Amino acid sequence: MGTLLVKNIALLVTMDETRREIEQGALFVRDNVIEAVGTTADLADRADAADEVFDLAGHVVLPGLVNTHHHMYQSLTRVVRGCQNHELFDWLRTLYPIWEGLRSEAIYVSAKLAAAELILSGCTTSSDHLYIFPNDVTLEDEIRGVAEVGLRFHATRGSMSVGESQGGLPPDSVVEDENAILADSRRVIEAFHDMSRYSMLRIGLAPCSPFSVSQDLMRTSAELARSYNGVRLHTHLAETQGDVAYSLEMFGLKPGDYAEDVGWVGEDVWHAHCVCLAPDSIEKFGRTGTGVAHCPGSNARLASGIAPVRAMLDHGVPVGLGVDGSASNDSGHVLSEARLAMLMQRAGSLNPGEMTAREALEIGTLGGARVLGRDDIGALKPGMAADFVSFDMSQLPYAGALHDMVAALIFCTSLNVSTSVINGRVVVRDGVLTTLEIEPLIARHNTIARALVNGEPY
Repeated sequence: MGTLLVKNIALLVTMDETRREIEQGALFVRDNVIEAVGTTADLADRADAADEVFDLAGHVVLPGLVNTHHHMYQSLTRVVRGCQNHELFDWLRTLYPIWEGLRSEAIYVSAKLAAAELILSGCTTSSDHLYIFPNDVTLEDEIRGVAEVGLRFHATRGSMSVGESQGGLPPDSVVEDENAILADSRRVIEAFHDMSRYSMLRIGLAPCSPFSVSQDLMRTSAELARSYNGVRLHTHLAETQGDVAYSLEMFGLKPGDYAEDVGWVGEDVWHAHCVCLAPDSIEKFGRTGTGVAHCPGSNARLASGIAPVRAMLDHGVPVGLGVDGSASNDSGHVLSEARLAMLMQRAGSLNPGEMTAREALEIGTLGGARVLGRDDIGALKPGMAADFVSFDMSQLPYAGALHDMVAALIFCTSLNVSTSVINGRVVVRDGVLTTLEIEPLIARHNTIARALVNGEPY
């Protein structure tokens, strides 16, 4: 990796303790760690020590965005005709039979494509929730795909164990035996989980949802995760009013109380969506440090509602952004998700001050890092991982907005990055991925997607 000096940055957004925004900024990186941050003049003496120098005049540089909820395989089933206008439960019932045809190659190819899409949107760290394991699918399939593209990754071993015959939502054909789930969960933790600082791969456990797994599996998964160092817990919670009704009918508890009952609150837990989380549960999550992955695009697409993010932030709940699966959002663009988060909080509250552009950006950086339990990403300062991205502010959508370039990134049309450095490695240069050829990947992905939706072999 060597040393890298990035200079002449029009605006360097640090997200450090004082939220410094440095005009004519500069960064110096040694291997995979940021060594110095300041103005270009401050770091001028580093030029001779740098193996490579980037001149990013006219660019904004910010910490890499963090995606806290995704289903990468769902990029194979975007805008499926039969469920474009469905709410969550009917949407799932339409797609489960299609996903039954997933195989190892489909998971691998979709993970590569999803990782590429995320990186180009400004993401440098992502989690993923793979909860369906038909045929020869394993968690390794997506781990291998993401690693090849170069994204920092939190893979979660998801699961479904309660099928329709037991009162769950998924068909019995796509659920697993709970003992097998726990055995494979232990296997992938011991094979892949890396708790070292600047780790590129960590593992979490993620039983899918209250309507697809048993209370026993929730409790046992929590016990298993907590028997290891730093293995976090993730699931869906309170996504829709139907989700709330199911929880009340089956368990006699609101979703937030159900989570507490099965041991799923605490700083090592984060829940996706929480659109319908009750006020007392928001207070509980803030008090216990329980995190939330906010997915505004998916929540709007499925008409699930608008999560009460302002209340969550005011109560100290850790909140990060999530693009969710690309079949319920149909996009994996994290910067666009930050924009939607800001706009939807304003629209839902009828208050244009409900969320600012800088708050949305903070949720997408520091917020996501906190949700994933990371203190080595999310800000640009000495000792942090060399994860940063740049946006070229000379592009058309930013014209007329250069008086506040940070706000422009959120308010204006979301574009792709010009540069992305992840763990000190340049993965996007001049807007082009350096780690793969995108055209053949898209072609193979489309071939698999067509076959999958049509129920054909691939």
